[in-house]
Amino acid sequence: MNATLDLLRTRRSVPPPRLDGPGPSDAELDAILTLAARVPDHGKLAPWRFIVIAGEARRRIGEIIAHTYAADHPEADAARLDLERTRLAHAPVVIAVVSRAGPHIKIPEWEQVLSAGAACMNLVVAANASGFATSWLTEWFAYDRRVLDALGLDPREKLAGFIHIGHPQEIPSDRPRPDLAEIVTRI
Repeated sequence: MNATLDLLRTRRSVPPPRLDGPGPSDAELDAILTLAARVPDHGKLAPWRFIVIAGEARRRIGEIIAHTYAADHPEADAARLDLERTRLAHAPVVIAVVSRAGPHIKIPEWEQVLSAGAACMNLVVAANASGFATSWLTEWFAYDRRVLDALGLDPREKLAGFIHIGHPQEIPSDRPRPDLAEIVTRI
């Protein structure tokens, strides 16, 4: 069996609370990010970028997420605020993939957005192929301008997702996958 096909066939998302360390070393992470950047990119625009959130930054950003949630939900109890505070704290490394798609004379914005999604998926596959487990999530705070500002996103940028990277405490069982007869049209 081809190792790439086997990886694609067996890859599973592991929820961040089930991810442990160690995370990738700096050299491993650079190799993973290099592969993540090798995606279709019409016009060579690199309409995406990566923000590495590791170490104490996970807790610092978590405090911002909790504070933002509390501002909008004054009724939130301590348990809920702790859940918000630890959103990025489970996996040893979280990569925020930022979409920088925008108007261009030749390259449709939609193609740029798809390229950012491809960067997310390449990141997931590269991390998994490197022996790590991942989870690609957005959550409410990926759409909250206050959190995006704290992460340093330009007002025109959007979050394509947070890729949580670590080692699995356990590999979850496979979930039901789409029936090809329901999603494939042959003409």
